[in-house]
Amino acid sequence: MREGPYYDVTGGGPVLLLMPGGAGHPMGLGPLTERLSRRFTVVTYDPLGLAHGRPGLPVPDQRPPDWSDGARRVLEEVLPPGERGYAFGTSSGGIAALDLLARHPGRLAHVVAHEPPCALVLPDGEERRGELIAALDGGERPPAGSPMGVFLAHVLRPFTAYVPAAPAEPERLTLAVGADSRGEVAGDAAEVLAEAYGSRLLEFPGGHLGTLEHPVEFADRLTEVLLGGLASGA
Repeated sequence: MREGPYYDVTGGGPVLLLMPGGAGHPMGLGPLTERLSRRFTVVTYDPLGLAHGRPGLPVPDQRPPDWSDGARRVLEEVLPPGERGYAFGTSSGGIAALDLLARHPGRLAHVVAHEPPCALVLPDGEERRGELIAALDGGERPPAGSPMGVFLAHVLRPFTAYVPAAPAEPERLTLAVGADSRGEVAGDAAEVLAEAYGSRLLEFPGGHLGTLEHPVEFADRLTEVLLGGLASGA
């Protein structure tokens, strides 16, 4: 097992860094990646190496800057000298994508952050964060080393408490909200952040799990945003 950063590469075209949600395990993203790989070199980032031989190993509490620092290293490895790539993150990956753009913008043409659950940016954020945690972590706890177990124990609380800094160039950021997610914590957070930053807010297919529920439509929407002129800072 090699040392990180951990990632997989498929397809051809402009580099698109894909940052999954949850604990960063890319499970279920095969159909989305396959569709995107028709137009992009898709680099699927696995920040904890859970899909690369690390399941069951101890995991400390996570911080978005840890994930974004690893993502920066991935971009440095895969991008040709002097070129910029795109980044897409969903849920906890969306929070890391926001941090990546704020702290390491140099190799990025445009970032799409889909439903980053930054609960504390909401006016009633503390209460809604507590409700979200209770809803997700209120049942039978999955095995500690499983992706869901890692997410509940080490990602959910620190990530939902994180307030990302504003990007220096907000035109390089698109906030994405699911068509079925209006009124939910992550969707509302995307709307608040877009307004606060002065960045574009666009609707994507499905809800919070739109990448899994509607992979083809979701991939086509993302391609439209990045390559069809909707990403004004690209």
